[in-house]
Amino acid sequence: MSIDFKQLLGSFLLKELAQGMAVTLKHFFKPNITIQYPEERTPISPRFRGEHALRKHDDGGERCVACKLCEAVCPAEAIYIEIDVNSTASERLTSVYDIDQTKCIFCGYCQEACPVEAIVLGPNFEYVGESRADLYFSKQKLLANGEQWKKELDACIEADGKYR
Repeated sequence: MSIDFKQLLGSFLLKELAQGMAVTLKHFFKPNITIQYPEERTPISPRFRGEHALRKHDDGGERCVACKLCEAVCPAEAIYIEIDVNSTASERLTSVYDIDQTKCIFCGYCQEACPVEAIVLGPNFEYVGESRADLYFSKQKLLANGEQWKKELDACIEADGKYR
């Protein structure tokens, strides 16, 4: 067994510790990259999957054609849809469109399956519920989200369009 003199000298002089301290000192004098969250915001990807929203047409009519593809594709079974019995075959509408956010895994399959881009996952990640009932989104809440985030949703769909 031969003893390597360089390795022995390096361990006595704490070579690894000196290398680590050199890296620390190199970054110590650089400006911080920490974001002060509530005041400063980082850009959000157009493909970010946040709070659900139901979109409307420009004339104010509902986009959802009650095809139930989003309900069928949801792996968490978080979406429940009922078709309005008074709607015609040419213009099917939903009477109930509920999403249980406590079940949702934000996979985005509902958005991908929708043929008319009615259900989308928007850029809002700052929503909270104090009880389970607050995280159960009805059709009215989803339509309100679509109106509130209309500009941002349209921009995200436009930016993401070249990848579809």
